[in-house]
Amino acid sequence: MKHDNSLKAVKLAESLMPGGVNSPVRAFKSVGLSPVVIKKAKDSKIYDIDGNEYIDYVMSYGPMILGHADERVVRAVSSASSDGFSFGATTEREIELSGLINKHFPSIESVRLVNSGTEAVMSALRLARGFTDRNKIIKFEGCYHGHSDSMLVKAGSGALTTSVPSSAGISENLSKDTLIAVYNDISSVKELFSVHKGEIAAVIIEPVAANMGVVLPKDGFLQELIDLTHENGALVIFDEVITGFRLSLGGAQGLFNLKADITCLGKIIGGGLPIGAFGGRRDIMEYLSPLGPVYQAGTLSGNPVCVSAGIATIKAMEEDDAVFKANEAADYLVSNLNEEFKKTKIAGKIAINHISSIITIFFNTGKVGNFKDVMNSDTNSFKNFFAAILNEGIFMAPSQYEAMFLSSKHTKSDLDNTVSIISKILS
Repeated sequence: MKHDNSLKAVKLAESLMPGGVNSPVRAFKSVGLSPVVIKKAKDSKIYDIDGNEYIDYVMSYGPMILGHADERVVRAVSSASSDGFSFGATTEREIELSGLINKHFPSIESVRLVNSGTEAVMSALRLARGFTDRNKIIKFEGCYHGHSDSMLVKAGSGALTTSVPSSAGISENLSKDTLIAVYNDISSVKELFSVHKGEIAAVIIEPVAANMGVVLPKDGFLQELIDLTHENGALVIFDEVITGFRLSLGGAQGLFNLKADITCLGKIIGGGLPIGAFGGRRDIMEYLSPLGPVYQAGTLSGNPVCVSAGIATIKAMEEDDAVFKANEAADYLVSNLNEEFKKTKIAGKIAINHISSIITIFFNTGKVGNFKDVMNSDTNSFKNFFAAILNEGIFMAPSQYEAMFLSSKHTKSDLDNTVSIISKILS
Protein backbone atom coordinates (compact mmCIF):
# COMPACT_ATOMS: atom_id res chain seq x y z
CA MET A 1 0.00 0.00 0.00
CA LYS A 2 1.11 3.55 -0.74
CA HIS A 3 0.79 6.18 1.99
CA ASP A 4 2.32 9.26 0.32
CA ASN A 5 -0.60 11.57 1.08
CA SER A 6 -0.85 10.35 4.67
CA LEU A 7 2.86 10.98 5.21
CA LYS A 8 2.54 14.55 3.92
CA ALA A 9 -0.54 15.18 6.06
CA VAL A 10 1.14 13.78 9.18
CA LYS A 11 4.18 16.03 8.67
CA LEU A 12 1.89 19.07 8.51
CA ALA A 13 -0.12 17.85 11.50
CA GLU A 14 3.04 17.49 13.60
CA SER A 15 3.77 21.19 13.02
CA LEU A 16 0.31 22.16 14.25
CA MET A 17 -0.68 19.67 16.98
CA PRO A 18 1.26 17.93 19.80
CA GLY A 19 2.55 14.73 18.23
CA GLY A 20 0.41 15.52 15.19
CA VAL A 21 -2.69 14.12 16.88
CA ASN A 22 -5.63 15.04 19.09
CA SER A 23 -5.53 11.76 21.03
CA PRO A 24 -2.24 9.94 21.79
CA VAL A 25 -2.90 6.41 20.48
CA ARG A 26 -3.53 7.81 16.99
CA ALA A 27 0.17 8.68 16.70
CA PHE A 28 1.08 4.97 16.17
CA LYS A 29 4.15 5.50 18.38
CA SER A 30 3.92 2.11 20.13
CA VAL A 31 4.02 0.31 16.78
CA GLY A 32 6.78 2.46 15.32
CA LEU A 33 4.83 3.60 12.27
CA SER A 34 3.53 6.82 10.79
CA PRO A 35 -0.27 6.92 11.12
CA VAL A 36 -2.63 6.64 8.19
CA VAL A 37 -4.97 9.59 7.77
CA ILE A 38 -8.60 8.64 7.33
CA LYS A 39 -10.93 10.25 4.82
CA LYS A 40 -14.22 8.35 5.12
CA ALA A 41 -15.91 5.14 6.24
CA LYS A 42 -18.96 3.08 5.34
CA ASP A 43 -20.37 -0.07 6.95
CA SER A 44 -17.38 -2.30 7.90
CA LYS A 45 -14.80 -0.43 5.82
CA ILE A 46 -12.63 2.62 6.40
CA TYR A 47 -10.63 4.52 3.75
CA ASP A 48 -7.51 6.65 4.03
CA ILE A 49 -6.60 9.75 2.01
CA ASP A 50 -4.44 7.62 -0.31
CA GLY A 51 -7.52 5.63 -1.32
CA ASN A 52 -6.58 2.47 0.59
CA GLU A 53 -9.47 0.37 1.89
CA TYR A 54 -9.36 -1.43 5.24
CA ILE A 55 -11.65 -3.80 7.11
CA ASP A 56 -12.23 -1.75 10.24
CA TYR A 57 -11.95 -3.34 13.68
CA VAL A 58 -11.51 -0.05 15.54
CA MET A 59 -15.06 1.18 14.89
CA SER A 60 -14.19 4.50 16.56
CA TYR A 61 -13.20 2.47 19.65
CA GLY A 62 -16.61 0.93 20.02
CA PRO A 63 -19.66 3.05 19.22
CA MET A 64 -20.16 2.08 15.59
CA ILE A 65 -22.03 -1.15 16.29
CA LEU A 66 -24.27 -0.43 13.28
CA GLY A 67 -21.20 0.06 11.13
CA HIS A 68 -20.16 3.42 9.74
CA ALA A 69 -22.59 5.98 8.32
CA ASP A 70 -25.77 3.98 8.87
CA GLU A 71 -28.38 5.69 6.71
CA ARG A 72 -30.94 5.96 9.54
CA VAL A 73 -28.45 7.73 11.76
CA VAL A 74 -27.29 9.98 8.92
CA ARG A 75 -30.89 11.03 8.26
CA ALA A 76 -31.46 11.74 11.94
CA VAL A 77 -28.34 13.90 12.17
CA SER A 78 -29.28 15.78 9.00
CA SER A 79 -32.83 16.41 10.20
CA ALA A 80 -31.72 17.59 13.64
CA SER A 81 -29.01 19.83 12.17
CA SER A 82 -31.54 21.62 10.00
CA ASP A 83 -33.38 22.65 13.17
CA GLY A 84 -30.28 24.16 14.78
CA PHE A 85 -27.10 22.84 16.37
CA SER A 86 -27.41 23.92 20.00
CA PHE A 87 -29.92 25.80 22.13
CA GLY A 88 -28.65 25.70 25.72
CA ALA A 89 -32.18 24.67 26.66
CA THR A 90 -34.19 21.48 27.10
CA THR A 91 -35.46 19.62 24.04
CA GLU A 92 -37.90 16.75 23.56
CA ARG A 93 -35.13 14.71 21.95
CA GLU A 94 -32.99 14.56 25.09
CA ILE A 95 -36.02 13.41 27.07
CA GLU A 96 -36.62 10.66 24.52
CA LEU A 97 -33.00 9.48 24.68
CA SER A 98 -33.13 9.44 28.47
CA GLY A 99 -36.20 7.24 28.26
CA LEU A 100 -34.43 4.79 25.95
CA ILE A 101 -31.49 4.58 28.34
CA ASN A 102 -33.82 3.85 31.25
CA LYS A 103 -35.67 1.22 29.18
CA HIS A 104 -32.52 -0.82 28.70
CA PHE A 105 -30.77 0.00 31.99
CA PRO A 106 -33.33 -0.38 34.80
CA SER A 107 -30.63 0.59 37.33
CA ILE A 108 -30.58 4.06 35.74
CA GLU A 109 -33.72 5.49 37.33
CA SER A 110 -32.52 9.02 36.60
CA VAL A 111 -29.87 10.15 34.12
CA ARG A 112 -27.79 13.23 33.35
CA LEU A 113 -26.45 13.65 29.81
CA VAL A 114 -22.94 15.05 29.37
CA ASN A 115 -20.44 15.38 26.51
CA SER A 116 -18.01 12.47 26.88
CA GLY A 117 -17.23 9.35 28.84
CA THR A 118 -14.50 11.22 30.70
CA GLU A 119 -17.00 13.85 31.81
CA ALA A 120 -19.49 11.16 32.83
CA VAL A 121 -16.92 9.48 35.10
CA MET A 122 -15.65 12.77 36.54
CA SER A 123 -19.20 13.79 37.42
CA ALA A 124 -20.15 10.35 38.79
CA LEU A 125 -17.17 10.42 41.16
CA ARG A 126 -18.07 13.87 42.42
CA LEU A 127 -21.65 12.71 42.95
CA ALA A 128 -20.51 9.61 44.85
CA ARG A 129 -18.31 11.70 47.12
CA GLY A 130 -21.10 14.18 47.73
CA PHE A 131 -23.69 11.49 48.44
CA THR A 132 -21.53 9.50 50.87
CA ASP A 133 -19.59 12.43 52.36
CA ARG A 134 -16.41 10.41 51.82
CA ASN A 135 -13.36 11.17 49.68
CA LYS A 136 -11.56 8.00 48.61
CA ILE A 137 -12.24 6.00 45.43
CA ILE A 138 -11.13 2.46 44.61
CA LYS A 139 -10.23 1.73 40.99
CA PHE A 140 -8.54 -1.27 39.39
CA GLU A 141 -5.08 -1.22 37.83
CA GLY A 142 -5.28 -1.26 34.04
CA CYS A 143 -8.87 -0.01 33.92
CA TYR A 144 -9.27 3.30 32.10
CA HIS A 145 -11.96 5.76 33.07
CA GLY A 146 -11.09 8.79 30.98
CA HIS A 147 -8.44 11.42 31.57
CA SER A 148 -9.79 13.28 34.60
CA ASP A 149 -7.00 13.78 37.13
CA SER A 150 -7.96 11.28 39.81
CA MET A 151 -8.45 8.47 37.28
CA LEU A 152 -5.04 8.69 35.59
CA VAL A 153 -3.49 6.47 38.21
CA LYS A 154 -2.51 2.95 37.04
CA ALA A 155 -4.65 3.65 34.00
CA GLY A 156 -5.16 1.60 30.87
CA SER A 157 -5.81 2.52 27.21
CA GLY A 158 -3.54 5.22 25.78
CA ALA A 159 -1.82 5.70 29.14
CA LEU A 160 -0.44 2.17 28.76
CA THR A 161 0.37 2.52 25.10
CA THR A 162 2.59 5.53 25.76
CA SER A 163 4.21 3.75 28.75
CA VAL A 164 2.83 6.42 31.09
CA PRO A 165 0.53 4.63 33.55
CA SER A 166 0.03 7.93 35.33
CA SER A 167 0.57 11.49 34.14
CA ALA A 168 2.53 14.61 34.94
CA GLY A 169 0.37 17.47 36.12
CA ILE A 170 -1.62 15.47 38.67
CA SER A 171 -1.24 16.74 42.22
CA GLU A 172 -0.17 14.37 44.98
CA ASN A 173 -3.19 15.40 47.05
CA LEU A 174 -5.55 14.32 44.28
CA SER A 175 -3.93 10.99 43.57
CA LYS A 176 -3.74 9.96 47.24
CA ASP A 177 -7.52 9.59 47.32
CA THR A 178 -7.43 7.06 44.48
CA LEU A 179 -6.79 3.56 45.81
CA ILE A 180 -5.68 0.77 43.48
CA ALA A 181 -7.05 -2.78 43.56
CA VAL A 182 -6.22 -5.80 41.39
CA TYR A 183 -8.84 -6.71 38.77
CA ASN A 184 -10.40 -10.13 39.49
CA ASP A 185 -8.87 -10.21 43.00
CA ILE A 186 -11.55 -9.55 45.61
CA SER A 187 -9.03 -9.89 48.45
CA SER A 188 -7.23 -6.76 47.24
CA VAL A 189 -10.50 -4.84 47.57
CA LYS A 190 -11.19 -6.26 51.03
CA GLU A 191 -7.78 -5.11 52.19
CA LEU A 192 -8.40 -1.55 51.00
CA PHE A 193 -11.76 -1.40 52.77
CA SER A 194 -10.09 -2.69 55.93
CA VAL A 195 -7.23 -0.19 55.87
CA HIS A 196 -9.44 2.77 54.91
CA LYS A 197 -12.55 1.91 56.92
CA GLY A 198 -15.31 4.51 56.57
CA GLU A 199 -13.32 6.61 54.08
CA ILE A 200 -14.23 5.05 50.71
CA ALA A 201 -17.02 6.69 48.72
CA ALA A 202 -17.17 4.32 45.76
CA VAL A 203 -15.58 1.54 43.79
CA ILE A 204 -15.40 2.19 40.04
CA ILE A 205 -14.81 -0.63 37.59
CA GLU A 206 -15.08 -1.56 33.95
CA PRO A 207 -17.30 -4.63 34.44
CA VAL A 208 -15.43 -6.14 31.51
CA ALA A 209 -12.02 -4.52 31.27
CA ALA A 210 -11.47 -3.30 27.71
CA ASN A 211 -8.74 -0.72 28.03
CA MET A 212 -5.85 -3.02 28.89
CA GLY A 213 -7.14 -5.26 26.18
CA VAL A 214 -10.23 -7.36 26.86
CA VAL A 215 -10.06 -9.01 30.29
CA LEU A 216 -13.15 -10.84 31.49
CA PRO A 217 -14.37 -10.88 35.09
CA LYS A 218 -14.09 -14.22 36.88
CA ASP A 219 -17.38 -15.94 37.65
CA GLY A 220 -18.93 -14.28 40.69
CA PHE A 221 -16.32 -11.53 40.97
CA LEU A 222 -18.63 -8.63 40.12
CA GLN A 223 -21.40 -9.78 42.47
CA GLU A 224 -18.84 -10.26 45.27
CA LEU A 225 -17.58 -6.75 44.58
CA ILE A 226 -21.08 -5.27 44.75
CA ASP A 227 -21.87 -7.08 48.01
CA LEU A 228 -18.56 -6.12 49.63
CA THR A 229 -18.89 -2.48 48.58
CA HIS A 230 -22.41 -2.17 49.94
CA GLU A 231 -21.41 -3.87 53.21
CA ASN A 232 -18.93 -1.03 53.65
CA GLY A 233 -21.43 1.75 52.91
CA ALA A 234 -19.88 2.68 49.57
CA LEU A 235 -21.34 2.93 46.07
CA VAL A 236 -20.64 0.79 43.02
CA ILE A 237 -19.94 2.65 39.78
CA PHE A 238 -19.93 0.62 36.56
CA ASP A 239 -18.04 2.35 33.77
CA GLU A 240 -19.96 1.00 30.78
CA VAL A 241 -18.56 3.49 28.27
CA ILE A 242 -17.31 0.49 26.28
CA THR A 243 -19.74 -2.25 27.35
CA GLY A 244 -22.99 -0.28 27.43
CA PHE A 245 -25.33 -1.13 24.52
CA ARG A 246 -22.61 -3.46 23.20
CA LEU A 247 -22.31 -6.54 25.41
CA SER A 248 -26.09 -6.46 25.36
CA LEU A 249 -28.61 -3.66 24.91
CA GLY A 250 -28.43 -3.41 28.70
CA GLY A 251 -24.65 -3.57 28.70
CA ALA A 252 -22.74 -5.73 31.18
CA GLN A 253 -25.51 -5.27 33.71
CA GLY A 254 -28.03 -6.78 31.33
CA LEU A 255 -25.69 -9.59 30.33
CA PHE A 256 -24.72 -10.54 33.90
CA ASN A 257 -28.02 -9.59 35.57
CA LEU A 258 -26.43 -7.08 37.93
CA LYS A 259 -27.27 -3.56 39.11
CA ALA A 260 -24.78 -0.78 39.77
CA ASP A 261 -25.58 2.24 41.93
CA ILE A 262 -24.23 4.60 39.25
CA THR A 263 -23.53 3.79 35.59
CA CYS A 264 -21.39 5.74 33.12
CA LEU A 265 -22.13 5.57 29.39
CA GLY A 266 -20.28 6.98 26.40
CA LYS A 267 -20.33 7.67 22.71
CA ILE A 268 -22.40 4.68 21.63
CA ILE A 269 -25.48 6.51 22.95
CA GLY A 270 -24.77 9.16 20.34
CA GLY A 271 -24.04 6.81 17.47
CA GLY A 272 -20.39 7.91 17.59
CA LEU A 273 -21.04 11.63 18.10
CA PRO A 274 -19.55 13.23 21.25
CA ILE A 275 -21.82 12.44 24.17
CA GLY A 276 -21.83 10.68 27.52
CA ALA A 277 -24.16 10.06 30.42
CA PHE A 278 -24.19 9.00 34.04
CA GLY A 279 -27.18 7.82 35.97
CA GLY A 280 -28.39 5.56 38.71
CA ARG A 281 -30.60 5.29 41.74
CA ARG A 282 -32.99 8.20 42.01
CA ASP A 283 -32.01 9.06 45.59
CA ILE A 284 -28.37 9.35 44.52
CA MET A 285 -29.08 11.35 41.38
CA GLU A 286 -31.22 13.83 43.32
CA TYR A 287 -28.04 14.98 45.04
CA LEU A 288 -27.24 16.74 41.75
CA SER A 289 -28.09 20.39 41.29
CA PRO A 290 -30.65 21.87 40.84
CA LEU A 291 -32.15 19.43 43.40
CA GLY A 292 -29.10 18.80 45.55
CA PRO A 293 -25.72 20.18 46.62
CA VAL A 294 -23.49 18.49 44.00
CA TYR A 295 -22.88 20.87 41.11
CA GLN A 296 -22.55 19.72 37.50
CA ALA A 297 -23.40 21.62 34.33
CA GLY A 298 -22.71 21.82 30.60
CA THR A 299 -23.95 24.10 27.84
CA LEU A 300 -23.75 21.34 25.23
CA SER A 301 -25.13 18.57 27.45
CA GLY A 302 -28.08 16.95 25.66
CA ASN A 303 -26.98 18.49 22.37
CA PRO A 304 -29.88 18.02 19.91
CA VAL A 305 -27.74 16.65 17.07
CA CYS A 306 -25.95 14.12 19.29
CA VAL A 307 -29.08 12.90 21.04
CA SER A 308 -30.87 12.53 17.70
CA ALA A 309 -28.05 10.28 16.51
CA GLY A 310 -28.34 8.33 19.74
CA ILE A 311 -32.09 7.83 19.43
CA ALA A 312 -31.71 6.64 15.84
CA THR A 313 -28.85 4.31 16.81
CA ILE A 314 -30.64 2.64 19.70
CA LYS A 315 -33.87 2.24 17.74
CA ALA A 316 -31.95 0.76 14.79
CA MET A 317 -30.16 -1.61 17.15
CA GLU A 318 -33.51 -2.78 18.48
CA GLU A 319 -34.95 -3.13 14.99
CA ASP A 320 -31.95 -4.98 13.49
CA ASP A 321 -30.98 -7.08 16.51
CA ALA A 322 -27.58 -5.49 15.92
CA VAL A 323 -26.01 -6.78 19.14
CA PHE A 324 -26.78 -10.37 18.17
CA LYS A 325 -25.39 -9.87 14.65
CA ALA A 326 -22.18 -8.27 15.94
CA ASN A 327 -21.78 -11.04 18.53
CA GLU A 328 -22.35 -13.69 15.87
CA ALA A 329 -19.65 -12.13 13.69
CA ALA A 330 -17.21 -12.04 16.61
CA ASP A 331 -17.91 -15.67 17.54
CA TYR A 332 -17.28 -16.72 13.93
CA LEU A 333 -14.03 -14.75 13.74
CA VAL A 334 -12.66 -16.05 17.03
CA SER A 335 -13.62 -19.66 16.32
CA ASN A 336 -11.93 -19.62 12.94
CA LEU A 337 -8.84 -17.80 14.20
CA ASN A 338 -8.39 -20.34 16.98
CA GLU A 339 -8.61 -23.19 14.47
CA GLU A 340 -6.02 -21.51 12.25
CA PHE A 341 -3.69 -20.74 15.15
CA LYS A 342 -3.49 -24.45 15.98
CA LYS A 343 -1.87 -25.00 12.59
CA THR A 344 0.78 -22.28 12.85
CA LYS A 345 4.15 -21.89 14.53
CA ILE A 346 2.61 -19.50 17.06
CA ALA A 347 0.32 -22.17 18.54
CA GLY A 348 0.39 -21.67 22.31
CA LYS A 349 1.95 -18.21 21.99
CA ILE A 350 -1.29 -16.30 21.46
CA ALA A 351 -4.30 -15.89 23.73
CA ILE A 352 -7.63 -14.54 22.48
CA ASN A 353 -9.91 -12.91 25.04
CA HIS A 354 -13.43 -12.42 23.74
CA ILE A 355 -16.90 -11.56 24.97
CA SER A 356 -19.90 -10.54 22.87
CA SER A 357 -18.47 -8.38 20.05
CA ILE A 358 -15.15 -7.29 21.58
CA ILE A 359 -11.88 -9.19 21.16
CA THR A 360 -8.20 -8.85 21.99
CA ILE A 361 -5.46 -10.98 20.47
CA PHE A 362 -2.72 -11.09 23.12
CA PHE A 363 0.77 -12.18 22.18
CA ASN A 364 0.94 -14.06 25.44
CA THR A 365 1.66 -17.69 26.35
CA GLY A 366 -0.69 -17.81 29.33
CA LYS A 367 -4.19 -16.96 30.39
CA VAL A 368 -4.77 -13.20 30.59
CA GLY A 369 -6.92 -12.43 33.63
CA ASN A 370 -5.53 -9.22 35.12
CA PHE A 371 -3.19 -6.30 34.59
CA LYS A 372 -0.06 -8.27 35.50
CA ASP A 373 -0.90 -10.91 32.90
CA VAL A 374 -1.50 -8.23 30.28
CA MET A 375 1.90 -6.70 30.94
CA ASN A 376 3.56 -10.05 30.22
CA SER A 377 2.45 -9.76 26.59
CA ASP A 378 5.06 -9.62 23.83
CA THR A 379 4.63 -6.10 22.48
CA ASN A 380 7.39 -6.52 19.88
CA SER A 381 5.49 -9.40 18.28
CA PHE A 382 2.33 -7.29 18.32
CA LYS A 383 4.23 -4.42 16.68
CA ASN A 384 5.33 -6.63 13.79
CA PHE A 385 1.87 -8.17 13.51
CA PHE A 386 0.19 -4.77 13.38
CA ALA A 387 2.44 -3.49 10.59
CA ALA A 388 1.79 -6.62 8.52
CA ILE A 389 -2.01 -6.64 8.85
CA LEU A 390 -2.26 -2.91 8.20
CA ASN A 391 -0.39 -3.41 4.95
CA GLU A 392 -2.86 -6.17 4.04
CA GLY A 393 -5.89 -3.95 4.62
CA ILE A 394 -6.94 -4.68 8.21
CA PHE A 395 -7.34 -1.67 10.48
CA MET A 396 -6.89 -2.46 14.18
CA ALA A 397 -6.03 -0.22 17.11
CA PRO A 398 -2.25 0.42 17.13
CA SER A 399 -1.80 -0.99 20.61
CA GLN A 400 -1.62 -4.39 22.29
CA TYR A 401 -3.74 -2.89 25.06
CA GLU A 402 -6.89 -2.13 23.07
CA ALA A 403 -9.85 -4.15 21.81
CA MET A 404 -11.12 -5.12 18.39
CA PHE A 405 -14.77 -4.16 17.83
CA LEU A 406 -17.15 -5.96 15.53
CA SER A 407 -20.29 -4.44 14.02
CA SER A 408 -23.52 -5.78 12.59
CA LYS A 409 -22.14 -4.83 9.15
CA HIS A 410 -19.08 -7.08 9.19
CA THR A 411 -19.77 -9.67 6.51
CA LYS A 412 -18.70 -13.30 6.23
CA SER A 413 -16.39 -12.20 3.43
CA ASP A 414 -14.77 -9.61 5.75
CA LEU A 415 -14.26 -12.23 8.42
CA ASP A 416 -12.94 -14.92 6.08
CA ASN A 417 -10.51 -12.44 4.53
CA THR A 418 -9.35 -11.41 8.00
CA VAL A 419 -8.74 -15.02 9.06
CA SER A 420 -6.88 -15.74 5.82
CA ILE A 421 -4.64 -12.66 6.17
CA ILE A 422 -3.83 -13.24 9.84
CA SER A 423 -3.17 -16.93 9.26
CA LYS A 424 -0.80 -16.12 6.40
CA ILE A 425 1.07 -13.52 8.45
CA LEU A 426 1.49 -15.76 11.49
CA SER A 427 2.21 -19.04 9.71
